[in-house]
Amino acid sequence: MSNDEFRAAMSRLAAGVVLVTAHDPDDGPRGEDVGMTATAFMSVSLDPPLVLVSLRNGSRMDDLLADVPVWAVSILAEDQRHVAGRFAMKNRVSDRLLFADLPYARGEESGAPLIDGALAVLECRTENRVVAGDHTLVVGRVLTVGLRSGGGEPLTYFQGKYRHLS
Repeated sequence: MSNDEFRAAMSRLAAGVVLVTAHDPDDGPRGEDVGMTATAFMSVSLDPPLVLVSLRNGSRMDDLLADVPVWAVSILAEDQRHVAGRFAMKNRVSDRLLFADLPYARGEESGAPLIDGALAVLECRTENRVVAGDHTLVVGRVLTVGLRSGGGEPLTYFQGKYRHLS
């Protein structure tokens, strides 16, 4: 099996799209917010409430969450494709510019951006980190939850493209 074959097989698994965010207090005089689009995110446990996100080893988010124990997740709505695309770009501009025109609230527990209009927002504290191949699986205990009033449809990712449910 080649890497391309494995990637093609996994592209056939539909996934929800989230924005993982954290605040780096040591970057600059007021710190800096960091964001990363992820499709490898899941619920792990109800009691205690745990979630898991997979981060590429050596990525800025992986390095930051190794040092900063609290972070946030915004479960993106169908109309937030632009947010997902912005934080998924390779060789992108600084995260400070990516957040500049996005409406968000700052999480009370994490200090991380919680994206306005997301279907749900979670604040988490890292419970465990497991290196698995070229990624690190970060298990977080959910500290707070916020739900979008009125619901909405999720942003999904399938076969290399953002999709909507039909």
